[in-house]
Amino acid sequence: MRRDPRHQPPPPAPPPPYRPPPPPQHHRPPPPPPGPARRPAPPRRPAPPPPRPPRSAPPAPPPPAPPQRPAPPPRARRKTGRLRRFLRVALVCVLLAGVALVGAAFWVDSTMTRVTALTDYPDRPAQGAGTTWLIVGSDSRIGLTPEQQAQLATGGEVGEGRTDTILVVHLPALFSDSTATMVSIPRDSYVEIPGYGSDKINAAFAVGGPQLLAQTVEQATGLRIDHYAEVGFGGFAGLVDAVGGVEMCLSDPITDPLAGIDLPAGCQQLDGQQALGFVRSRATPRADLDRMVHQRLFMAALIHRAASPAVLLNPLRWYPLASAAGATLSVGDGDHVWDLARLAWALQGDPTTVTVPIGEFTENGSGSIVVWDSDAAQRLFGALASDSSVPADILQSGTP
Repeated sequence: MRRDPRHQPPPPAPPPPYRPPPPPQHHRPPPPPPGPARRPAPPRRPAPPPPRPPRSAPPAPPPPAPPQRPAPPPRARRKTGRLRRFLRVALVCVLLAGVALVGAAFWVDSTMTRVTALTDYPDRPAQGAGTTWLIVGSDSRIGLTPEQQAQLATGGEVGEGRTDTILVVHLPALFSDSTATMVSIPRDSYVEIPGYGSDKINAAFAVGGPQLLAQTVEQATGLRIDHYAEVGFGGFAGLVDAVGGVEMCLSDPITDPLAGIDLPAGCQQLDGQQALGFVRSRATPRADLDRMVHQRLFMAALIHRAASPAVLLNPLRWYPLASAAGATLSVGDGDHVWDLARLAWALQGDPTTVTVPIGEFTENGSGSIVVWDSDAAQRLFGALASDSSVPADILQSGTP
């Protein structure tokens, strides 16, 4: 057999792996013999499962975010800022004006002259409904220089002053259906003056001053007077000039050299001197009757003018008015500037105006006198005391 020269013998087999000898076997003792049989233990109950934790409520969803306003453009922001600044300035101005008004009211109240006009006495009329004022215009020239007397055409000093104007003004109570009423009392009214007998009513002021005049008016009318105000010639003219004059509309011209006036017919602005002559003049067909009408009309117009915004909101007007009022007005002991303000407010509308009913014009030892219609006068003042409307027949007969 021929051997292949390229034949190589197989490699030798590897030696078997090493295996360690087994550990030596120890002899175990035989188990002990079994004892008596035991009862098998009962099976244990499975432990109860742990309590499940309470289910918590699902968290509330967060509140929806408020809708965001779009940012205003820069120009709108500037306008808003200006408006806020304007409102702040306006508020400050209003507060300052209020403080100034209150301060001015207390200042005027402290400068007014006070007189003892209203006192208690036996058989004084009981308090009625509403509020009653006694407003007096005296013809005293006290405090006027000769030049002022000539300018105002008052004439010379006539001694003790007398009342040139007597007005009873009744203001209705709150929630009353009646209106404010102005009653003119002729200065030549022949009445009983307590302690002096019968005489003209303006003589009460001459002999006993405001106190006797107020008592005479109360006894003659049956009304209890609650407030008193008095102004003289110079003070009246000063008040008119302080408010810048008062507009009056005349149906007929009035020419009166004694009163120093020459007024044409028609609407016109009266200054202090002209106004004083207008309310004093008797150069008209009905003399004293026309004069009382003029006094009522002018008093209402003056109060309306003084309480108007053109005066109250203008420091150049209300300050002279306050100064003139404080220097020329005399009021009762218990009266204050806020009482005058309420009077002016009540007369702002359309007050009822009437003259005390007149029975006759005659003469006696006191001169020319006016005698009242006692029955009609009693009904007039009874209506005012009960806060009722003035009877229609009295309005027709008592309005000259």
